[in-house]
Amino acid sequence: MSLILHGYWRSSAAYRVRIALNLKGVAYQQATHDLRQGAQSAPDYLALNPQGLVPALEADDVVLTQSPAILEWLEERYPDPPLLPPRLADRAVVRAMAATIACDIHPLNNLRVLQSLRRRFGADPETERDWANDWISAGFRSLETTIHRYGRGFAFGDHPTLADCCLAPQVYSAARFGVDMTPFPSIRAAMASLNALPAVASAHPDLQPDADR
Repeated sequence: MSLILHGYWRSSAAYRVRIALNLKGVAYQQATHDLRQGAQSAPDYLALNPQGLVPALEADDVVLTQSPAILEWLEERYPDPPLLPPRLADRAVVRAMAATIACDIHPLNNLRVLQSLRRRFGADPETERDWANDWISAGFRSLETTIHRYGRGFAFGDHPTLADCCLAPQVYSAARFGVDMTPFPSIRAAMASLNALPAVASAHPDLQPDADR
């Protein structure tokens, strides 16, 4: 199967998918779209993804959108190594951790929201930074408790899961906005384990073909 990942180097959602693809050892090509220039709104891309967001994953017979759906598809299509634990309740916990990031934290500090703050309310860079910092920190406080409870080196257990695929990009975003990570030792420990994995390290935004040089 031939896979093409449409993304942008600094997109947290595309970063999640790169991590999952790398952890599973699945080969893929990248097609990049500079969100700052509005490339996601180009007619040819909207024909693939009418929502005009990244990522989108082209497989042989389908175009998949929304990173949580893509992650679940990868887990089902390429089950080894698994990114969900075997027990039903544990899988629900991992999905909840991933959703805390993908649904509650990330949407409030992505590019669309920050641009809207500027356009509608005249937010300056300091206000944007404070906004993102507040929402990321609030989400991390709850996530810290969950990782402390369930993590054994990673966000859940002793192997990377879908929760880690979401965690690493959000921690990267937290650094961009100057979030103080001191209160989150369990998150920092999970990130240390993730950063030691070549599959995760190679997905880092700075190493992508369209990254700013």
